[in-house]
Amino acid sequence: MEMKVFLWSLAAVLTLSSAVSSPVETPRERHIIHPLRQLSGSGGSPPSGVTCASWRFGVETNSVRGWTTVPRRCERYVGHYMLGDRYRQDSAAVTAEAAAYAEGLRLNGNGKDVWIFDIDETSLSNLPYYAHHGFGAEEYNSTTFNEWVNTGKAPALPESLKLYKKVLSLGVKVVFLTGRGEESREITSANLRRAGFEQWEKLLLRGEGDKRTALAYKSSERKKLRREGYRIVGNIGDQWSDILGKAQGGRTFKLPDPMYYLN
Repeated sequence: MEMKVFLWSLAAVLTLSSAVSSPVETPRERHIIHPLRQLSGSGGSPPSGVTCASWRFGVETNSVRGWTTVPRRCERYVGHYMLGDRYRQDSAAVTAEAAAYAEGLRLNGNGKDVWIFDIDETSLSNLPYYAHHGFGAEEYNSTTFNEWVNTGKAPALPESLKLYKKVLSLGVKVVFLTGRGEESREITSANLRRAGFEQWEKLLLRGEGDKRTALAYKSSERKKLRREGYRIVGNIGDQWSDILGKAQGGRTFKLPDPMYYLN
């Protein structure tokens, strides 16, 4: 299946502050930039006396922790980053390194070598949703987010899809490990396949009533995989809680995501 990609329109990026961009679609590139609402809160001094770029650096290095929303004054900055070339370039830098690592793996040959992929903002992108909700500058609303999830229309992050295909071609099986609830299994499976992720060894979702932190939950699920005889050769996610904790895997890879923080 031909890899589907986003269209990152320069015109959309340049008009974030004053205009609404129109959806663009071509036969070969079916992922679009969705119409954006007027962005707010761009004035004033950066948070804590630092630039928004420095704030994002702190987020990505796990130095800035425990925040609930993007600082309102950085909404415009995060929007430009996510819709511009830099986000894609940063993602490509991570997945290229991951692919190079995967090519050098020596597999057990028993079919038990697995690579863990997170789903949201790793395999599937919710950017069409966050573009309408302040790029993380608004309080998280589980109702509206779940409504978006249930459309099953989240596109693939192209760089992750490329890595996914590389991993499979090398004989490594894929395990999707997500914080989505078990009630979303059917729509999540359909969305993954629609986006190009057509096969996997396991799709692990949170059980009903599971209130553990993301770090505790994902560590526990990885330990279960090990007990079942799987060898985790790689692990990629957009949150530090995706890749820290127990049974991390042979090597971990962190994708950029300045829109939200999960501990």
